[in-house]
Amino acid sequence: MTALYIVGGIVLLVIILSMIAPKTYDVSRSIIISKPKKEVFDYLRSLKKMDNWSPWAKKDPEMHKEFRGTDGEVGSVSYWNGNKEVGEGEQEITKIVEGERIEGELRFMKPFKSESDCYLLTTDAGNSETKVTWGFTGNNKFPMSIMMLFMSMDKMVGKDFEEGLSSLKSLLEE
Repeated sequence: MTALYIVGGIVLLVIILSMIAPKTYDVSRSIIISKPKKEVFDYLRSLKKMDNWSPWAKKDPEMHKEFRGTDGEVGSVSYWNGNKEVGEGEQEITKIVEGERIEGELRFMKPFKSESDCYLLTTDAGNSETKVTWGFTGNNKFPMSIMMLFMSMDKMVGKDFEEGLSSLKSLLEE
């Protein structure tokens, strides 16, 4: 009988935790780049050029990469398969608002399957400067949602976004 109460208590705890757990995430970082908006936007739309500033490309310089479609256009896909730090997945450009926004879908296969929406925004910051915002959003599915009560997607990915944007700034301002 005690075992039944313990199992029932665990089930009840899981139900309560899943009800209060965060169902979505939204992580973004921004930086000002001393280049005109058009120049920055044209650079950002290339999935191939993303490897020049992506923090994940630095974590596994030997990762296998493949590209499909016309780079920088809706429907273009960047596939990667790398070490434990970068895993396996692909990114597809799903929408482009010319000069303003590039939207995509991230599909992770390893170390665990998940999908997220990603975006790059460019905003005129005056004086031939551009504000770039890089972010991604998604849904926390059970049981990951319960894990997010004890972990922060912002803390897990935010520093990588900051590193990538800093690399992008250095690269474009050379």
